[in-house]
Amino acid sequence: MLVAPSILSADFGNLADDVRAICEGGCDLVHVDVMDGHFVPNLTIGPVVVSAVAKVATKPLDIHLMVENNSFFVDLFAPLKPEFISFHIEEEKHPHRLIQKIRGLGIRPAITLNPHTPPEAIEFLIADVDMVLLMSVNPGFGGQKFIASVLERATRLKALIMKRNPNCLIEVDGGVSDANIEALADAGVDVVVAGSFVYKHPKGVAVAIGALK
Repeated sequence: MLVAPSILSADFGNLADDVRAICEGGCDLVHVDVMDGHFVPNLTIGPVVVSAVAKVATKPLDIHLMVENNSFFVDLFAPLKPEFISFHIEEEKHPHRLIQKIRGLGIRPAITLNPHTPPEAIEFLIADVDMVLLMSVNPGFGGQKFIASVLERATRLKALIMKRNPNCLIEVDGGVSDANIEALADAGVDVVVAGSFVYKHPKGVAVAIGALK
């Protein structure tokens, strides 16, 4: 299991230290939630802050766009050379074109699905992406309760992936903890995003990351 702690739950007054802590604590990716206040009812961070994160992170960035005008935001963040950029299928009118653009920039493209969106909606895009991110909460805020139907969605997605693109990863974001990590693994999930569980763990981020792994 790969672990991608979300810096949305970090202390932004000590952001550099909190990013270093998860990298030293054994994370695999640094998950960055970019929200524009339009696609979701929250506003987070732009390229100035993410650039500062990139300078101290020793693990690759996993940028999750929750925005309108995806292409504009891809252009903003591409110079930071993240490992992944994911965009929401619900917002993108021309997903295949955007996937080609992201890959052309040397970044691994990923598609995100909201809790209500069936995996079958992207069956004919799976062959073109490196990861699919399933939301297990409604996007916009950290600390929400895990929506258990993501387990069925992950199982259905895994079947499509094995048919269309066996190398494609499944990532799950929202309410992930040591209470549901085994069920997620059993459903075929490869990568988990965890914010509150990691940053608010009473024994520290390294113990939290280790528990998920």
